[in-house]
Amino acid sequence: MTETRDTGGVTSQPEIRARRIRFDYPDSSMHDHYVGGDLVMSHLVAYLSATFPEGEEFFVRSVRHFADKVVDPEHKDRVRGFIGQEVTHGREHRALNQRLQQMGYPTRWEDRTTRRMLHGYERFLSPLTCLAITAALEHFTAVFAETLLEDERAQELLGSTEVRALLLWHAFEESEHRAVAFDVYRSVGGSERRRITAMRAMMVAFTTGMLLHTVVSLLSDRATYRPLQLITSLARLRHSPFLSRTVSRRLRAYNTVGFHPDDIDNTALLQRWAVELFGENGSLSDHLH
Repeated sequence: MTETRDTGGVTSQPEIRARRIRFDYPDSSMHDHYVGGDLVMSHLVAYLSATFPEGEEFFVRSVRHFADKVVDPEHKDRVRGFIGQEVTHGREHRALNQRLQQMGYPTRWEDRTTRRMLHGYERFLSPLTCLAITAALEHFTAVFAETLLEDERAQELLGSTEVRALLLWHAFEESEHRAVAFDVYRSVGGSERRRITAMRAMMVAFTTGMLLHTVVSLLSDRATYRPLQLITSLARLRHSPFLSRTVSRRLRAYNTVGFHPDDIDNTALLQRWAVELFGENGSLSDHLH
């Protein structure tokens, strides 16, 4: 796992840039249970993918609302890079979600549900609270992203499909820009109390939404009604690297006064995956345009 870094009050500022990238999902390229043949994980990943397009748009709106209050030139560049990356994430997940819908996953319904929920936040909550929610959810995605990048068991679940390529790219960029929304929130005077309260609320909302939507999705799958397959898949889920104590500790660390995303050093992780994905022989070099 990554190591804790003593930043001395100064955070690392890696370059953030949007990459022109495309993924493709031919009709014959994906098995029904495309995440390692696993029933539950396939529905979980489909649900998460379905939330990304609307979620990324919400993040962009929340950060952009305060962008003119960011005065540091380097920070402004990072905000622009963040927005560019999130827009690209949303576009590429929409393409995946269309393919998953064709395969029988209810991604269109999950997308609409996510849109209604996030627009409700914007209607009834202040822009600063929406930014606090964005920072909290960015922490969720960064922790899960870095778990994927660090744990070979998590990578093995994805096999060698185009979904694996998409998720590794997405995880890499989430780790790159994990502190941007947080730093904007802090720079415009957001309080620790509001930040921690937003995270506690999102822990409940995220967990509840993921559980309910995954159950509904599973109920639409004939394989769910095969007891042995369902029980075997649930047993595997108990040992998932994404449900480990390390992940739980990293998520809860956000609720500590004085926390910053860069308290955990991801420099070596980003350097390694920049080469593996985008180096001269990188696995995604042929996806760049």
